Amino acid sequence: MSGLAALLAGRRPPGVYRWHASFEPAVVRDAVEAAGARLGHVDGWPLPDRAAVLAELGVALGFPDWHGRNLDALWDCLTDLTAPTVLLWDGWSVLARADEPAFAGVLGVLRDRSAEEPAFSTLLRGEGPDLADVPHLD
Repeated sequence: MSGLAALLAGRRPPGVYRWHASFEPAVVRDAVEAAGARLGHVDGWPLPDRAAVLAELGVALGFPDWHGRNLDALWDCLTDLTAPTVLLWDGWSVLARADEPAFAGVLGVLRDRSAEEPAFSTLLRGEGPDLADVPHLD
């Protein structure tokens, strides 16, 4: 978990990272919360399209029920986060393979949000298509 520990300690900047660690989400949550941050976990394996992913992101990150299911609404809700947050997205490759433009749009919003305060990082966990511009956290 050293890559995650470095991220949580501020030795790695917030951002979008590939992460191959196999820790259970509850273990990751404990580590993230011990560092004073929140964890949102998305199980992307059963999510067939962008609408389903956006809905699940809303649940995982505690967005209000009225949030929209589009990229503008995702941005608006992400910028309303008031605590450092880590998003653990298992099964991201389902959307990346099924609809590359939709995945790129969601990824772009998550990446843009990582440049804002409070700290926000996304961990794309598991195997998937090559993402040359996404560094590995491991």
